Amino acid sequence: FFSGLTAMEKKLAEYKCNTNEAIQLKLVRFPEDLEDDNTTFNPEYSHQVFGDDEVAFGYKGLKILLYYIAGNLSTLFRIEYTSKVNEKFDCVEADDVESKIREIIPPGFCTNTDDFVSLLEKEVNFKPFGMLLHTYSIHNEEAGEDITYQIYKADMTCPGFREYHERLQTFLMWFIETASFIDVDDERWNYFLVFEKYNKDGATLFATVGYMTVYNYYVYPDKTRPRVSQMLILPPFQGEGHGAQLLETVHRYYMSSPTVLDITAEDPSENYVKLRDFVLVKLCQDLLCFSPVKLMQGFSQEMVTEAQQKLKINKQHTRRVYEILRLRATNMGDAEQSRSYRLDVKRRLIGPYKKKQRELAKMRRCLRPEEMTNQLNQIDLNLQREQLEESFQQLVSDYRRVLERLAQA
Repeated sequence: FFSGLTAMEKKLAEYKCNTNEAIQLKLVRFPEDLEDDNTTFNPEYSHQVFGDDEVAFGYKGLKILLYYIAGNLSTLFRIEYTSKVNEKFDCVEADDVESKIREIIPPGFCTNTDDFVSLLEKEVNFKPFGMLLHTYSIHNEEAGEDITYQIYKADMTCPGFREYHERLQTFLMWFIETASFIDVDDERWNYFLVFEKYNKDGATLFATVGYMTVYNYYVYPDKTRPRVSQMLILPPFQGEGHGAQLLETVHRYYMSSPTVLDITAEDPSENYVKLRDFVLVKLCQDLLCFSPVKLMQGFSQEMVTEAQQKLKINKQHTRRVYEILRLRATNMGDAEQSRSYRLDVKRRLIGPYKKKQRELAKMRRCLRPEEMTNQLNQIDLNLQREQLEESFQQLVSDYRRVLERLAQA
């Protein structure tokens, strides 16, 4: 019986597919892209659709094709496999992959290639939504030419935008670990979109590159505080500098508005923080309050006020900008300068530890001695020093990367 079971188990194990590999995404501009493996990319995550194991059961050679027309993102969705388990013979049922995907992609997709290709011909009519905010170009080595990109601000009143956004947001599931879809009927959302201009048979077409959603929180009595919620540059365009262009454009958009207090972000990822450091330092470096002389005098209220009023940057982010610019102005080979910098940053880093110690002092007053020793053991001063030094070193290496990028910009 047991050997039979393991043979069965072995057989069923062959019918497990990693969904990150099975899902094949494409942004299609030309019919030949359909056959070209170089245009295919895969999700980073599929756990929100297929569970923590990111596995689909019941198929061999499973391919989940999700192809999008580059501009308006009309979708082709198909499932292919070489074999599938059968309830009659194998007494098990295959996962219903199709309905899982249908839950996150909007209806109205194509299921066969011919329909999809005929939609591709209409793509020449697709134009970006909303108001043009910024145009920039990036030199493309492969193409040997400069490629032009544009950033637009859109909202739900733009004809066709609601449906387009539904298709666009499905990418969040595959590339943001804790993605969720937003309530588009709430008018306080702003949408910022990046497009590439490209040529096809002598016409100019637009391809979707990425986007950002920002929510405008109300601040008493008459201000708003925009909060960046989601930001995604699609994988074929990552690493080219579009994120920085987008974030800077969004900051500049809100800078011109007298009712905006400052800009924040919701639960930012590590990559987003690095991007924001770069963009904010780039915006701030020419402000008078960040001159080398003033940087050496320490963090000041003047910096906080000027960065908030002129650039809509909040206090916490201004502090980081100060630390990065002060690092640039500091000769770390000079013992006195480097000691002064280290103390300045560590004084900020020690804040959370001090808070913990205040909490301990409170506990001391109400805990029995034996409970207290347990609590105390967790916060050993030497350990605290080590952690502090580690955090400091990590920060300095992050800051140096920002400064390197700035030097190249």
